[in-house]
Amino acid sequence: MLWSLVKIILFVCLVAAAAFGAVALLEADGGLQIQFGGTEYLLGPLETVIALIVLVLIVWFFLKLVALFTAVWKFFNGDETALSRYFERNRQSKGYDALAEGMMALASGEGRTAMAKAAKAEKYLNKPELTNLLTAQAAELSGDRKKAEETYRKLVEVDATRFVGVRGILKQKLASGDTAMALKLAEKAFALNPKHEDTQDVLFKLQTQSKDWNGARETLNAKLKHCSLPRDVHKRRDAVLALSEARKVFDADQAIEAREAAIEANRLSPDLIPAAVMAAHSYIEQDQKKYATRVIQKAWDVSPHPDLAVAYAAVEPDETPKARLKRFKALTKIHMNHPESKMLMSELHMANENFPEARRALGDVYETDPTARSATLMAAIERGEGAGDHVVKGWLTSALSLPRGPQWICDSCQHIHAKWGPTCGNCESFDTLSWKAPPKSEVSLPSGLQMLPLMVGAADEASTDITVVDAVEIVEP
Repeated sequence: MLWSLVKIILFVCLVAAAAFGAVALLEADGGLQIQFGGTEYLLGPLETVIALIVLVLIVWFFLKLVALFTAVWKFFNGDETALSRYFERNRQSKGYDALAEGMMALASGEGRTAMAKAAKAEKYLNKPELTNLLTAQAAELSGDRKKAEETYRKLVEVDATRFVGVRGILKQKLASGDTAMALKLAEKAFALNPKHEDTQDVLFKLQTQSKDWNGARETLNAKLKHCSLPRDVHKRRDAVLALSEARKVFDADQAIEAREAAIEANRLSPDLIPAAVMAAHSYIEQDQKKYATRVIQKAWDVSPHPDLAVAYAAVEPDETPKARLKRFKALTKIHMNHPESKMLMSELHMANENFPEARRALGDVYETDPTARSATLMAAIERGEGAGDHVVKGWLTSALSLPRGPQWICDSCQHIHAKWGPTCGNCESFDTLSWKAPPKSEVSLPSGLQMLPLMVGAADEASTDITVVDAVEIVEP
């Protein structure tokens, strides 16, 4: 609407300027004097301008006429395509002009205008591989999805434009939420042009969303092969996919395959905590405790995690609390000052009923990194040392207002997950879950059993029942 108003104003201004110029020429003195064949012609200023315009038109018409006569002459001299080439040049000129105008309209956001120019260009050029692409993109811009999809289907029918057509329909299906069909189209587009980086990314995302881990690994290998992914990133993501395959096989109760897949995932990325845990359990099932211990210690060296401690305890499930405490010192000495190491040693001392040592092992964790878990540990220590209920309840009350500490959080959307997964359950991003403290305080309190896993798992359960049960009864009334 605004552009139409601007054009009307410009037209009125041009007409006014032409009228003003004509009046000025009529009132001007002088003119043009021409002598021809003994006759003298005197033209005024306005007549002179009109004569010049007519002369230009005559010259232009003469040149066109010469070109036509030349084509006719060549035709009669045996060039059978001379006349067709002459008229074809005129049509092509008009067609390419319309195509250029359509592309300019598309770039400026005028979808309807671009579609009209594309139709005009098709009329003169008869080159659907060019005009159909312009029409489809213009239809998308103007919101006509049906027209866009119809045009993209025409592009699919031509070998030269099949890839463009498939990608166009793929975008339509993604926009409409038809991910099942979009996956098939992405696979087709990838087969047509495996080097296309955007197609690789779309296919990989759809495969991970549909849990096609094997297909996603093939796509990831193609990205590495065609240099569209750094090798270190490929190694990490391939490990995540291998772990996802292992979990899928484990759910299917295929023990041997699950063990092999878990070990492969850990080999690809030793710092991937879930892979290390699963690989350790796989080695334990094969009675290869030495390898299980090595896997856990290597992962712990990168990032201490409670799941690693639980897996480390499972290496020797029947050991006494004292023996467990001694064995765990080899693990916790890797990061002695890490809060996880301190809380772990505190739990182990409580399992051994040495509560003063448990307090010393916990150190200043509550002051430097107050969390619900550290406060609950303090409550258990106080109960073990014989403190009154009001002291224990005071610690547990403070735990209710403290954050839970590190959790699995998506780096993209900051969504908190109860357990690790290859994709974010909120934004569906791949390999974005990190073990870290949430940006905001989380007040939901996990159960005492979750915060004291090693105490419950101790071999001599009778010696720890009183401490654990008392703490759990207060945390979970």
